[in-house]
Amino acid sequence: MNQDEKKKRVALAALEHLGNDAVIGIGTGSTVNFFIKALAAHRGRISGAVSSSEASSARLRTAGIEVLDLNAVETLDLYVDGADEADRMLRLIKGGGGALTREKIVAAVARRFICIVDDSKLVEVLGGFPLPVEVIPLARSYVARELQKLGGKPVWREGMTTDNGNQILDVHDLRITDPVGLETGINQIAGVVTVGLFAHRPADMLLVASDRGVQTLTR
Repeated sequence: MNQDEKKKRVALAALEHLGNDAVIGIGTGSTVNFFIKALAAHRGRISGAVSSSEASSARLRTAGIEVLDLNAVETLDLYVDGADEADRMLRLIKGGGGALTREKIVAAVARRFICIVDDSKLVEVLGGFPLPVEVIPLARSYVARELQKLGGKPVWREGMTTDNGNQILDVHDLRITDPVGLETGINQIAGVVTVGLFAHRPADMLLVASDRGVQTLTR
């Protein structure tokens, strides 16, 4: 089974966790795109969606799903998103698509966060995937120097601007044995908007698609 088939399988599995007339959060990325496509056939079950990116918002509107402003929503019943890496404690690296800040905000508002991945994303120790850090453009070089002090090799993702008008540094060569501590430390660097570590607020449920089916991991 190829990766796209696994992504489709896990996206369909996430539909089983939808409530009725709920407002849900929708993330960004290739696996989420399969979820949006599947959700279109069940759009009558939800009252609207909050999206973490302009790209996902456009897909939701094409699917006939109302996109809501998060400022008009008090809580989200469910947030569904993918990840670039996940460990067995449901801590994540996200931001490969550049939407990490909005994803972190939506996750903070949601009562439940379900992360959907294929089995290539499940790792024992986070850090094989370069860790994205969204930065204010003025601070990019300073933040890069500070990240080097933490043992990483930051690389500016040139030509890419986030939906918030900021830039991204991808930090290579990290072996993240203390995700909570590293998330706290990076977020304290002046000029950092946020880091793509979801450790303080990990997923509540991780659905992992493999050739054998979909495995469910919970905290």
